[in-house]
Amino acid sequence: MKFDIKEEDLIIKPYKTSGPIYIREQKGYFQRIRRYLSWFLILIFVGLPWLNYQGQQAILFDVAHQQFRIFSATFLPQDFMLLAWLFMAGAFALFFVTNWLGRVWCGFICPQTVWMLMFTWVEHKVEGTRNQRIKMDKGDWDLSKIRKKLTKHSIWLFMSLFSATSFMAYFVPVTTLYGDMLSLQWSGLICFWVFLFTLCTYGNAGFLREKMCTVACPYSRFQSVMFDKDTLVVSYDALRGEQRGRRKRKDNPSSLGLGDCVDCNLCVEVCPAGIDIRNGLQYECINCGLCVDACDQTMDKFGYKKGLISYKSENQIAGKQTKLFRFKLIGYAMLTLVVIATMALWLVLRTPLEVSVIRDRNVLYRLDYRGIVENPYTLSIINKSQQTLHYNIGLNGFYGANLVAPSNIKIAAGQMLLVPVTISADQYYLKHKVHKVTFIVSSVEDSTIQLDKTSYFYSE
Repeated sequence: MKFDIKEEDLIIKPYKTSGPIYIREQKGYFQRIRRYLSWFLILIFVGLPWLNYQGQQAILFDVAHQQFRIFSATFLPQDFMLLAWLFMAGAFALFFVTNWLGRVWCGFICPQTVWMLMFTWVEHKVEGTRNQRIKMDKGDWDLSKIRKKLTKHSIWLFMSLFSATSFMAYFVPVTTLYGDMLSLQWSGLICFWVFLFTLCTYGNAGFLREKMCTVACPYSRFQSVMFDKDTLVVSYDALRGEQRGRRKRKDNPSSLGLGDCVDCNLCVEVCPAGIDIRNGLQYECINCGLCVDACDQTMDKFGYKKGLISYKSENQIAGKQTKLFRFKLIGYAMLTLVVIATMALWLVLRTPLEVSVIRDRNVLYRLDYRGIVENPYTLSIINKSQQTLHYNIGLNGFYGANLVAPSNIKIAAGQMLLVPVTISADQYYLKHKVHKVTFIVSSVEDSTIQLDKTSYFYSE
């Protein structure tokens, strides 16, 4: 028995482009969305450290002084619970968006994607189109190639340095950072971090690129857990597109036994991950929509209906209706809202004052010759506001006791002060060996800033 098998039928086509990926520049609807969104995000990233509020930098994470200032609020290490709430809200929001729209975070908002496509744009402007870049890399080194490579890498390094200094401006006052840079007075620590962030940006966006998304980032590995049959992902309509094949614009595909896919390969050439979406959903796909724009452009040229590659759910491809309101999606949305509401409530109820009572464990109490019992305390008071305030210390819950404490205590913004105080009481009137006492620390300037702290009074 003979089988008519052609040699090309035995060749297994790879799911991913082998070797370096040369991204073709593509214009279209989703590319415009990404471009505008990228510029907006970059402007926010660069511009936020330059905002001033009440005469100081509005957003500053001052690690040296362990203070994190966000407009009128100052957060200290004791407020790191807020960071946990932020991570939880971000995680549930990411799960919600992924279950609804797939990996749109990766394709449109992720800093790695934004910087990678920005570096690719520079590469295109300096070295030419995709075919020109491939031809130049395969050719010999000459003055033109050296000039283009030096220009490209110089721009990349400048962009990386600018990104690094913009990031450092969140941790070092922006005027100090750039002022010291111009006068060449950066400390060794700042030089180290700026160099490290510059190197990371240059390496990630310039060389690693898609490897950060497909190898280093864990999100690509577990994203499928959050997908269901109603998740919108970039999909190829195989029923409409196959059998794929090249043809002239005026040819009738049905008479040739072909589908709408003209096998132009543009969907592969524009893909930042170098995959062929026609082979089905792959974990490398970042849902950027570049292949959608490229395919729609080709369909326009041939006079075919758009949407051969589009954002569709598995149910839509099968001819069913996509359910927007489903248990998993609503669950992720509710969890996100609950965490955000809890975080907002915590912020509203937060008092810009921190008080701790420190007891001397060696001397719990002293008894003098008159029968007066004294208990020494040290109050640690932290002013978590952004203004210098004065505080008074009061006592509650211990009738007949006498509090010896300084009044009108001045504490600068974000500073901590240890204040020694003493409570004394006549032993004759003490009915128990341990009495519960409450210290009341209140601001002189703002009566709403008040905090109660409980401790204990010991006697014989």
